Amino acid sequence: MTITYEYQNALYVNLTNRCNCACAFCLRQGKAEGSIYTQDSLWLEREPSRQEALDSFLSRDVCRYREIVFCGYGEPTFRLDDILWLVDQLKERFGTDLPPVRINTNGHANLILGRDVCPELAGRIDTLSISLNATDAASYTALCHPIQGEAAYQAMLDFAQESKAYVPHVVLTIVDKDKTPEEIQTCRDIAARLGVQLRVRSFIDS
Repeated sequence: MTITYEYQNALYVNLTNRCNCACAFCLRQGKAEGSIYTQDSLWLEREPSRQEALDSFLSRDVCRYREIVFCGYGEPTFRLDDILWLVDQLKERFGTDLPPVRINTNGHANLILGRDVCPELAGRIDTLSISLNATDAASYTALCHPIQGEAAYQAMLDFAQESKAYVPHVVLTIVDKDKTPEEIQTCRDIAARLGVQLRVRSFIDS
């Protein structure tokens, strides 16, 4: 079971397969023989416990990485309470030597957990990378298929806007596949209106 893994000198953390979306561009949709998805070990047979995740961290030279990233094939905030516990444990052990902590998320934590989690991120999470992916709720729903429907789009925008009061770096991301220059500019305008950054990601074919 792969809990922590290295990528580009960062330490990635894989805690769950669960997700409330089925994004058309996601590697999860490439679960076919010979795809990237089936050639690695990131699909979890079960979710690791907090202690197993902590032990995986402590088996590595944690402080040598440029960043710690909670990511994997699921939506990490399904296990936000465990993420925050792990960060607290690591900060207690390593203090200011701990690398910055990022969560790659769809921005639906408040919907998933049924509470406003943004204040809980303060002092723990350094960067939120939030998937924007579309210019409006209808397009977002058609692309990402959230189980909450179109309400998920506004919830994601609200999460991005509120979280910047607690997290130093909040970034919205889009995948460049099938995006016109006009759509990309609209996404830039959305990010600017919310007071956060926009990053355009390259499509990875699974």
